Amino acid sequence: MKVPREWHKSFFVNSFYNPAGARAVAKAPAEAAFVLKKLELKKGSSLLDLCCGPGRHAVEFARRGMGVTGFDFSAEYLREAAARAKKKKTALRLVRGDMRRLPFNGEFDAAVNLFTSFGYFPELSDDIKTLRGVARALKPGGLFLLDLANGAWIRNNFRPRSWQEWEDGGWLLEERLLTADGNFNEWLKVGPAGETSRRKFFTRIYDKARISAALRKAGLRPLRFWGGFDGVRMRPSSLRLICLARKPASAAR
Repeated sequence: MKVPREWHKSFFVNSFYNPAGARAVAKAPAEAAFVLKKLELKKGSSLLDLCCGPGRHAVEFARRGMGVTGFDFSAEYLREAAARAKKKKTALRLVRGDMRRLPFNGEFDAAVNLFTSFGYFPELSDDIKTLRGVARALKPGGLFLLDLANGAWIRNNFRPRSWQEWEDGGWLLEERLLTADGNFNEWLKVGPAGETSRRKFFTRIYDKARISAALRKAGLRPLRFWGGFDGVRMRPSSLRLICLARKPASAAR
């Protein structure tokens, strides 16, 4: 399966993929509460939400007193995040850019990357570059919480094809090709009126060992793992892989 190198440029638009549907938004307050508890942040702390999308978590962080910077490639998602923040009467700083080239240096007490918003690029070196950018953006001793689909679960439960009902009443056909490096996907969306749209994308698969090695290579030290936002212990059977890592306190800015 051949996937365009820059597939994300046409994938992350609401006309095809909306990561802030009603069910996702309803889960955001509890997920944000879990994240802030694990980061042990005080009110007024600076927090980078990397790949913030339409801001469903960023707004919840801001409502809890964080100074939030949301960073994303999608201008459409950032406009939606700004509108969501205005509606909730919260302040967000929103920055558009490429996650491989983060423009921050020693600015944040903590950073998060949620909902498998990582591992999108053809080369592993791009993932390391992204993680190094996170390390550079953090203050010495700063924490990074990364939430991914658990690669061990994906490999143990792989299905090359599946149908699921979409939240808007349509249907989604997902076809997959699993390799040693990651998961190649093709989505066919069938809308409520029978209209169709199709996209291909790639996500690199990470298990506990692989993401730990990548974090260490980028200068971040893995501390703890969970298998979900309910705080369950991380296991191969867990759907999620949530990792907490720290930038060494002695690191230079």
